[in-house]
Amino acid sequence: MRGLFYVFAALAVMGLAFWAYQENYKTQAAIKEVRQLHAQIGAAHERLGMLRAEWAYLNRPDRLADLADLNFDRLGLLPLMPDAFGAVDQIIYPIPPISPIINPIELSADDLATMENDL
Repeated sequence: MRGLFYVFAALAVMGLAFWAYQENYKTQAAIKEVRQLHAQIGAAHERLGMLRAEWAYLNRPDRLADLADLNFDRLGLLPLMPDAFGAVDQIIYPIPPISPIINPIELSADDLATMENDL
């Protein structure tokens, strides 16, 4: 009986060792994938920084003003001046339409007293 127990224990240890090695390889593969993803994220951040710098360079006000002057005959763009903007109090907001009262409710002083007592 003891010999059978030792055989089962040895088989269990070998099975657990096999499982541990498999998990080790899976873990190493996952770590490798995470490192690759971190490298891709870093490269994407670098590209994003480069694109933001390029966007800021291309949208300089003096460059845009020169482009507007060069292409005035085709585009008709005027340079932005401070007097081209208005103040907030100059904005005319539309008046919302007032809908008619369809089902009026008549209240009397007695109804109000009853409602107050219910509360």
